[in-house]
Amino acid sequence: MNFLRNFLDKQKPKFEKGGKLEKLHSVFTGFESFLFVPNRTTCSGSHIRDAVDLKRTMIVVVMALIPALLFGIYNVGFQHFKAMGLLADTGFCQLFFYGLWKVLPMIVVSYVVGLGIEFAVAQIRGHEINEGFLVSGLLIPMIMPVEAPLWMIAVSTAFAVIIGKEIFGGTGMNIWNPALLARAFFFFSYPAKISGDAVWIADKADGFSGATPLAEAALGNPLPDFATMFWGFIPGSVGETSTFCILLGAVILLLTNVASWRIMLSVFAGGLLMGWLLNVTLPETNVYAHIPAWEHLIMGGFAFGAVFMATDPVTSAQTNKGKWIYGFLLGVMAIIIRVLNPGYPEGMMLAILLMNTFAPLIDWFVVQGNIKRRLKRAKLIAE
Repeated sequence: MNFLRNFLDKQKPKFEKGGKLEKLHSVFTGFESFLFVPNRTTCSGSHIRDAVDLKRTMIVVVMALIPALLFGIYNVGFQHFKAMGLLADTGFCQLFFYGLWKVLPMIVVSYVVGLGIEFAVAQIRGHEINEGFLVSGLLIPMIMPVEAPLWMIAVSTAFAVIIGKEIFGGTGMNIWNPALLARAFFFFSYPAKISGDAVWIADKADGFSGATPLAEAALGNPLPDFATMFWGFIPGSVGETSTFCILLGAVILLLTNVASWRIMLSVFAGGLLMGWLLNVTLPETNVYAHIPAWEHLIMGGFAFGAVFMATDPVTSAQTNKGKWIYGFLLGVMAIIIRVLNPGYPEGMMLAILLMNTFAPLIDWFVVQGNIKRRLKRAKLIAE
């Protein structure tokens, strides 16, 4: 590492003011701060010092995503060889590396396009490059179909970064979760590439049914057993199938205080309560309404959205009471959309984007309520 540090120090004058590559200063500092802790410190004004910065926070989230990503890569190979009828003769390494061969290009495209745009915008504005896309760049391929054409992933990523993030001012200023915005753009622009059975399994054999549990329920077919859905040996997006691996990520986020336990808990509580209410109120003709309420929590993208998307600190509620309200309504809306809209059973994406929109309003009402209570208390004391 000393060699790399010395090399960067020698190159730094070229990128500083007056150097040959002065215009690329933001790009250079972005790479430098990613590799090493900056040697700059504040020298005036009030400030807070802490060991946790944006870079470390983003790295923790990436680490929390790794279990779901690794299993998703394995599951891509598992579903492929199962569809081809060759699963019994295929070893673990072959399953994993086949999945890696399919998923890695998606990750590369997401990072190249997203970081390329962020680097260009930072350079134009003369700002430092933020690390926010470290997470979004991994989330985007994890919530896409494995058979999604790479150019479509590239266009969706570009839309999410430009329209959903940079247009509002960059990292920390966006209203909606960029990764979900990419999936929403993909879904509404290329529905045939995300709504069919074939998109969830790479190169599946003709005649093989590769429907997700939500699709199986719509067809009136029996759902996979609890263990199969919980461990994740089912068709679906790369990172959304294994509830177990998602919960491992949740533990990492909670132990490091990166994500809010209030939001996670309230999302699951809202989804469970709404699922139960629909179980007892809707007629039997609605197949989704009579899926056991707890099974809704391990189907589709519900768990993944609750852990990694709903807890985004930028787009979620900021007040403690607001987090409870935000998460509960999100869980309720996700199940309502799933059950009452047969054309779109995967309601988690729309529910999160909807609640992202109303999160500032929820916080506003919470703050106004606190102000009114304090004024009333002060008035009583004065009297």
